[in-house]
This record gives sequence, C-alpha cells and structure tokens, in this order.
Amino acid sequence: MQIIPVKTPGIVKLVFPNFIWNINTKNKELYLTFDDGPTPEITDWVLSTLDVYNAKATFFCIGNNIEKHPELFQTIILKGHTIGNHTYNHLKGWKHKTKDYLDDVIKTEELINSQIQLLNSKTQNTQLDNLEFEHWNFKIFRPPYGKFKSKQRKQLQDLGYKIVLWDVLSYDWDKAVSEDACLQNVTSTAKEGSIIVFHDSLKASRNLKHALPKVLDYFSTRGFVFKSLN
Repeated sequence: MQIIPVKTPGIVKLVFPNFIWNINTKNKELYLTFDDGPTPEITDWVLSTLDVYNAKATFFCIGNNIEKHPELFQTIILKGHTIGNHTYNHLKGWKHKTKDYLDDVIKTEELINSQIQLLNSKTQNTQLDNLEFEHWNFKIFRPPYGKFKSKQRKQLQDLGYKIVLWDVLSYDWDKAVSEDACLQNVTSTAKEGSIIVFHDSLKASRNLKHALPKVLDYFSTRGFVFKSLN
C-alpha cells in the first residue's frame, strides 16, 4: 500500500517550505536522484545507463556503503555527478536522539570529504583535469524514509545543509509495484524541475532496471535534459 503519494501535493510543499521539493524552472530539466548506494553492479549499471543519455544525477549515499565501496563512490564523482549525504546507517530520524542522528550524518560527511581529498591527490589522473573539487558543495542531505525530527532538521541546516526531498517517487523499492507501474509513476507525473527518486540498491533493482532506461528515453525524446543538483 502506497501511503506516501507518488506526486508530492502542493499543500505539503507549502507547509514545509524549508525543504527542497523541486527546482523552480520553466526549462525542460529533470533531476534524477538515487538513494542508498553505492551498490556494486547496481550503481555501475546506473552510471552506464546515464552515460548513454549524457545524463547527470545526484546520488544520496549511505556512509557505510561509501566505506565498503570507495572506488565505486569515486567513480560517481569522476563521471560528474553530485553527491548527497544519506546518513551512515540509513537512520530513521524519529527513532533516534538528535545527537546520535547528527553524529551519523557528520561521520558520512567526513567520509565524503576524505574521498574528495583522495581524488584531489591523484594529480596524474587525466580524468581529474577539469574537476575543481574545492568548489564543489556536497552539503545536501536527504533523510532516509523522508522522516526526521524538526530539531534534527534545524541543526542540519545550521551546519549548512540543504534538505532535499522530492517531487516524484518512482516506488522502485516496493515489490508490490510492477515494473510498468514504476515507469508510469514517473512518466505520468514528472514535469519541468521535478526531483525524482530512484534507488541504486538490490531491493529496487528489478523495477529500476526496467524503468530508468525508459524514463531517460521518454523524456529525452521530448527535449528534456537531466541535471544534477548543486
């Protein structure tokens, strides 16, 4: 049962104006986001699929997965995508003390920064010639499950984080949702400036592998470009 609607209602955006739900633009731009990676094979497949359409995206990474798969994490950056923080342990904020939640986010931030420093040190790698890491802003955050306490939100914003939620949920992680329904969730609701949620995870892989190429093709043929958040 889909308790959270596929398309975020306008009234919700008005009630919670401190969050980024979509990008205000009239241009044919869409913002794909991928939560919960990096995941071997799945994230590799996503990156290759995005390459076919010259599409950029934003990956909200779990710190524990960054630590386990640092080279895959670095590949995301090398391909010109944006990184977001998704906590270290995929915490549901409502169930954790604010200090513990913030410590989990900061642990992930430190991991992200250490990986950026490693990439900066690889001066012989020609892939890095046009990447100016010192100007990149990785301080965007998406709460797992979209749930956290107002105090947690405020302290994150005090630390300089932009809180990114979504305009469209693909529901790729839900095994009760068919491949075609996952595709329709996106193609029937996304519009200029929509932030769309997919997951580069094993759980979502069935629906993701069906829907993502078709979403990219559907909107590309209609003149849309896919951009990363910054």
